[in-house]
Amino acid sequence: MLSRIKRIFKHRWVDDAATQRVIAPDMLERLQQRVAASEQRHSGEVRVYIEASLPLRYLWTDGPTQRIARQRALDLFSQLRVWDTAANNGVLIYLLLAEHEIDIVADRGLNERVAPAFWPALVTRMSGAFQQAKFEEGLTQALSEVSALLVQHFPLVANEANPNELPDAPILN
Repeated sequence: MLSRIKRIFKHRWVDDAATQRVIAPDMLERLQQRVAASEQRHSGEVRVYIEASLPLRYLWTDGPTQRIARQRALDLFSQLRVWDTAANNGVLIYLLLAEHEIDIVADRGLNERVAPAFWPALVTRMSGAFQQAKFEEGLTQALSEVSALLVQHFPLVANEANPNELPDAPILN
């Protein structure tokens, strides 16, 4: 119970402006351009979701913060319809600023083709950049690595139609 109360205070202390302090508008625009450029090379869809703190219903959840953040990422994966791409190759990159948590959720079409150790290793690399306050570098590197996987497993064939199934703009909450 005490850990839940501490978590609630921690998340209520972090205001929504925290995302704007970490992700400036010009950086947000560059990230959107990188997602769009990436999606010109493969049939996958990539979403980036950055939030300052968890909604209250997650804060009352009992358990380790990492598990709660993972559940939030999975819920967003569904809500944002990242799972609903034609080739089941959507990827969500999720950042929870209050807890310094990073999670990546890949749809089954891509996930079954990637070694299980890849995702934790990518999170570790992102975390290293973020610890040095290099948020743009960390996100850019993650987008590059995810894009390379998608190009490897879901390349576009010449003249293949490639509708943009999901918005490219990162979401700040």
